[in-house]
Amino acid sequence: MGIVPVLIALVVLIIYFEVRSSVFLKPDNITNLFVQAIIFIFLGMAEVWLLLLGEIDLSLGWMAGLSGSIAAIYTNIQFGWPWWLAFLAALVVCTAIGGLWGLIVVKLNLPSFIVTLAGSFILEGVLLYILDRVFEGGGAPIQSSELTNLTVGNLTPTWTWIFVIAVIAVSAAVMIFRERSRRAAGLEVPPFYRIVVKLVALTAVSVALAWLFNTNRGAFIKIEGMPFAVPMVFGVLGIYSFILARTKFGRYMYAIGGNREAARRAGIPVNRYRVYAFMLGGFTAGIAGLFYVSRLGGYSSSSTDPSLVLYAVAAAVIGGTSLYGGRGKMTYPVVGGIILAVINNGLVLIQITSTMVYVITGVVLLGAITVDSLARKSQTLLK
Repeated sequence: MGIVPVLIALVVLIIYFEVRSSVFLKPDNITNLFVQAIIFIFLGMAEVWLLLLGEIDLSLGWMAGLSGSIAAIYTNIQFGWPWWLAFLAALVVCTAIGGLWGLIVVKLNLPSFIVTLAGSFILEGVLLYILDRVFEGGGAPIQSSELTNLTVGNLTPTWTWIFVIAVIAVSAAVMIFRERSRRAAGLEVPPFYRIVVKLVALTAVSVALAWLFNTNRGAFIKIEGMPFAVPMVFGVLGIYSFILARTKFGRYMYAIGGNREAARRAGIPVNRYRVYAFMLGGFTAGIAGLFYVSRLGGYSSSSTDPSLVLYAVAAAVIGGTSLYGGRGKMTYPVVGGIILAVINNGLVLIQITSTMVYVITGVVLLGAITVDSLARKSQTLLK
């Protein structure tokens, strides 16, 4: 069934919140929902790199906070760095931290759970120290329009339609190319109607979203178009998906996650790729941090959110990534992140207390883990 049950659950949630609130599917709320989902999606993507190998990183939430604070601090008038240099510095720092965790795990043969749990405490302390030292009140306001526009800026309606049409066209080309490649190689080919159904569904959803994004959602001034954050997510998604599906690096990642000892005996440098996974996780968490601080309008000691650590795991697992390694795609945290945003957004609209957000998110996560475990057991029995 793959990701189908998750998509069905997403549709059910959307219908439920629309019936209860009658405003859930309004253009302004849908746009806001996608912006809310960005942080969950990128954190989920970061965690997928680790989960594919059967590892985990519990420091990604604080790594994102560190990235956002670095970008906000160094683009501030006090330092005045160019935005691209501040962004690069933030991503380099997070990548290096991820690599450090990976080296500790590999060289000392320690569980990644413990190493990154300790790392989360370290990063929390470092982050609060930096904020308090640089800005005595603990705040780092945004001075860079480039950083603000990550979540505030929008494409024009024309470019929104161009982007949507391009996504549909590229998706169709990729699906058809894969089908022909498998057929030419003499491999089993899924029925062609599946491709048609996927393309029809993708076209319907894409056109509906483009129409919603291009609907004026401003009260005093006209605000139209797709948020910049959406095509940026698709860009990272496309690159990461290509790496996993079409490169030796991606094949090695799946092989190590499926059976680490077998991969080692086959000549794959397992430990090196484990470190690479931690570095990619840190890099992606750094991207998440840039969007996080952009949405907040700055970063301060009061902006810290310990729950981001767990949302990273939740977005990946709810989407369908296995906790046991060897199974997962970059599309999974996209769906998982949207589900988390739908839950958060919908419960606020129907005026359910914020505490219930954690309860329902926990129940959904528990259900996803249970399904993953049952699926793994059934596969073992079939073998």
